[in-house]
Amino acid sequence: MNSRFKTKSAYMKYNGESRVRGYLKEVEDYTGSIKSLKVQGEYQKIVATMVKQLKTVKYNGCYFDRREKGDNRLCTPEGWFSCQGAFDADKCLSLHSINPYGNRESRILFSTWNLDHRIEKKRTIIPALAKAVQNQNGREINWEYFYSLLFTRENLKLVHIACHKKTFHNLECDGSKVYSKRKRCRQ
Repeated sequence: MNSRFKTKSAYMKYNGESRVRGYLKEVEDYTGSIKSLKVQGEYQKIVATMVKQLKTVKYNGCYFDRREKGDNRLCTPEGWFSCQGAFDADKCLSLHSINPYGNRESRILFSTWNLDHRIEKKRTIIPALAKAVQNQNGREINWEYFYSLLFTRENLKLVHIACHKKTFHNLECDGSKVYSKRKRCRQ
């Protein structure tokens, strides 16, 4: 383990944060694909809001930290992780599990496990966010919805490399959640 980490939990938390930071980089990098400077600016504002939220939750490093309480972590208090199955499955039929807290070899093997987006990040979510910004016409983007798809367990599954299907997932964003609902005044 790297000497800058005092505990295995600190290392694993950093590992979780790094994965989420990688997803954020992909979201940020998509800005260059947007042709309109105005749309780019609006897109960047939404991404900046997501960054603020990610900082408050410490980039969801809690997912890999066995010291976390309750549903914040993806492992047991002892550090065991179980594969959640492919994006289109309810569970892992092979019952893959690993404890990267146990030894160095397990930590290396765990690096091959993926946090897989059920609704795909690159093919679906990021382009849908950019399209929503382009077509917003005064409507407010529901950034929390996109944030939940990109960075939370609502759309992420921990999967063993053998269960990680690289095929087209054929799942779409929910069009009814793309824009925020306006609150009506009561009369």
